[in-house]
Amino acid sequence: MKAVTDYPVHDLIATRWSPYSFANRTVSDDDLRSLFEAARWAASSYNEQPWSYILAKKEDAAEFERLLSCLVEPNQVWARFASALALGISSLNFARDKKPNRAAVHDLGLAAGSLLLEATSRGLAIHQMIGILPDKARELYSIPEGCEPMTAIAIGYAGVQNDLPENVRTRDAARRPRKQLKEFVFGGKWGVPSKLV
Repeated sequence: MKAVTDYPVHDLIATRWSPYSFANRTVSDDDLRSLFEAARWAASSYNEQPWSYILAKKEDAAEFERLLSCLVEPNQVWARFASALALGISSLNFARDKKPNRAAVHDLGLAAGSLLLEATSRGLAIHQMIGILPDKARELYSIPEGCEPMTAIAIGYAGVQNDLPENVRTRDAARRPRKQLKEFVFGGKWGVPSKLV
């Protein structure tokens, strides 16, 4: 479902979307490696690269179920059909001096953005989720203090919406609403749209 944009953007941005339905199709190891290579090369404050991922492929049923159990139940309903799942974790302090890294979560987002654009370029679908159980993830995976499980991503190929429960199917079929630029690009002071927009 290609986005209808107000201004020209790269086709990868316009075609990227986050489906709830995933096809029963395996994502190759080569593709998965390239997705995380794209995340590896994301920009970060002081080149800290404060992100880590825990990955589970569907072929490894026990590990996949373990990671799936770290999602809130409504996300488990549809994410179980993905080819792979990953938890995104931020290291909240700089490695060099242990001081708080205010950009850590931002930088995890940049890594995820690189990952999802690489996925889109390969015909893959990514659905990011904030709906996780951080304490459970911390316990199951021995995530150390100072590292925060923040998000999860489902990785696969877009599937058929009919495989989803009706309430999720409706969300999957809906258009992706977006704010107008004047609602978030300000000039002069907060809330005043920039003359650019």
